[in-house]
Amino acid sequence: MADPLAALSAAITMAGTGIATAWAEKVVGGATVGAMAEKPELFGRGLILMVLPETIVVFGLVIALQLLSKVAAP
Repeated sequence: MADPLAALSAAITMAGTGIATAWAEKVVGGATVGAMAEKPELFGRGLILMVLPETIVVFGLVIALQLLSKVAAP
């Protein structure tokens, strides 16, 4: 069973990364849709830019799992 403080830390980590990703998606999404409305050929680049903020959540998940498994980061 996980330490309650480690579980709370993991929850805060996931909440923070979720909020950061939502904010980044809002900013990047608006700019990407505006750019694609003017130049439809930018769809590929816009798609890549929309996927990049999702890495924030992946990193947060890795950190949360490390907190829960008590693996010390170097």
